[in-house]
Amino acid sequence: MSHFSSMFNGLARSFMIKRGENPGNGDRREAAEAMAKNAKKNDMILRSSGVVNIDGSDNFASVFSKRGRKGVNQDCAIVWEEFGCQADMLFCGIFDGHGPWGHFVAKKVRESMVSSLLCNWQETLARASLDEDINLESDQKHWRFHIWKHSYLKTCASVDQELEHYRKIDSFLSGTTALTIVRQGDLIFVANVGDSRAVLATTSDDGTLVPVQLTVDFKPNLPREYLTILSEEAERIIQCNGRVFCLHDEPGVHRVWLPDEESPGLAMSRAFGDYCVKDCGLISVPEVTQRHITSGDLFVVLATDGVWDVISNQEAVQIVSSTPDKAKAAKHLVESAARAWRKKRKGIAMDDISAICLFFHSTPLPLHEAYVNEQSRNMKLKK
Repeated sequence: MSHFSSMFNGLARSFMIKRGENPGNGDRREAAEAMAKNAKKNDMILRSSGVVNIDGSDNFASVFSKRGRKGVNQDCAIVWEEFGCQADMLFCGIFDGHGPWGHFVAKKVRESMVSSLLCNWQETLARASLDEDINLESDQKHWRFHIWKHSYLKTCASVDQELEHYRKIDSFLSGTTALTIVRQGDLIFVANVGDSRAVLATTSDDGTLVPVQLTVDFKPNLPREYLTILSEEAERIIQCNGRVFCLHDEPGVHRVWLPDEESPGLAMSRAFGDYCVKDCGLISVPEVTQRHITSGDLFVVLATDGVWDVISNQEAVQIVSSTPDKAKAAKHLVESAARAWRKKRKGIAMDDISAICLFFHSTPLPLHEAYVNEQSRNMKLKK
């Protein structure tokens, strides 16, 4: 039996999706939450600093978060091995809250997104499988991406709408970013809302470690003469009567402002929450991309801007690859960023710093050995 057919049969049994039947959102949500509880009981879900390493899996995840100097830690993360009871799937995400209620918003979006995405993916896959005009087996890579993109777009819209009406959290002046990855077999699907970043570490033909940035930092940027995604972000905000400019004491840091008020000053152009500027061009629409994992792809780093404000992509992959113990890779990266904050940004309160290091292969070349090999090559080139 083909991969898509066997997957759909399992989903149909779990969610009672049959031709002519359409279970309500509540039923699907309850089923997804039940899966999450069972996964947590079996140590397949991590919501704090630590590691996820399931026997027989190719995945190994290291997670670490450090509170900054601005108050409570508003970052949070999640790793779910065997996502949706699928042996070849993993979900991980990192969320960076901001504003007075930012830490609550980040955790709420984390929990809502996981169950909502699983529900929407199950429903989209089921409907596609029942559509006689769609042949899922003809181009699996194409249809997988289409299904995940549709599921993510629907999920982010519903999560943002749900958050707006959630009375226990005041998200009018508070919000969060969301950077998530689903690994399904040898494919990864990346969805990004905000200015967190995903960077892949891969090896070139000569064995050199190379960083590949998988996401765009969605920060507001005013210059219109550059035909880039960032200028499109600014154009959208301006067309919606929002304003984008830098404060005098923050040259180069573009922020989003209301038309007639010096508020809220968001340093990103996409986020969940922040309903005070949702009519001024701020959106929660994710950028969704995919990548085929090769044998040369070693790991991916998901991190909040507390890392990327002071650490380059190249530095990040070198720090992770030079860590002998993979379990400590995220902590090593976060602590390195904290030291860089103290050195490079004296007098500026350190931001919260969080990272997930997701390793793709169960028995790769030891990372520190790859790093040493690269350093040796660099030394020879300098001679």
